[in-house]
Amino acid sequence: MSREPRGAECRAAVLISGSGTNLQAFIDRRDAGRLPLDLALVLSNRADAFGLTRARDAGIATATAAHGDFESREAFDRALAARLDGNGIELVILAGFMRILSPWFVDRYEGRILNIHPALLPKYPGLDTHRRALEAGDAAHGSTVHFVTEVLDGGPRVLAGRLAVRDDDTPASLMRRVQSLEHRIYPEAAAWFGEGRLAFRDGAAWLDGQRLAEPVVQDFDA
Repeated sequence: MSREPRGAECRAAVLISGSGTNLQAFIDRRDAGRLPLDLALVLSNRADAFGLTRARDAGIATATAAHGDFESREAFDRALAARLDGNGIELVILAGFMRILSPWFVDRYEGRILNIHPALLPKYPGLDTHRRALEAGDAAHGSTVHFVTEVLDGGPRVLAGRLAVRDDDTPASLMRRVQSLEHRIYPEAAAWFGEGRLAFRDGAAWLDGQRLAEPVVQDFDA
């Protein structure tokens, strides 16, 4: 599915489970007048997620749905979808949402779900990416924004932020440095979608009418 540019802002929902640092990056960019999205809803599977406080302080509507209250993953996802559809959501932004989405949900919002993964995909899908990069002796590490598909961390890549691994890096220091660049590249990629520049078509990411065989890469000294 692709999206054409239009006058009205694209209505976006941010799904969170925790502190919402990436959410704050979106809020900051919006407040600076550089985010062509309407942050219409922040939705969490945890009522105690601090990101909900960030959203309320920023004047964004919030909602919660506890996954433990549902008999299956799909039942929970259908409840999420009811919230999203009721708010006219066009783009779903996963920002520390600690739930694996069901095939039903991914299919329903195909081409309209973005995620960010703390690795230079296709390297290191899954967990513990910073330790794995250090143990492999990688010279560079980073984070990748991608469309969500049923393949975990395997959807079409859009934008990657890359930095050099330092000799004294630890998993903790590398995580902090990667997070700092995530806060820059994730709102940027979502802005492309809001501007109608980024689309999902034929199983691939397209930017400015060109199919992305590889993600756009931005280098950082973070």
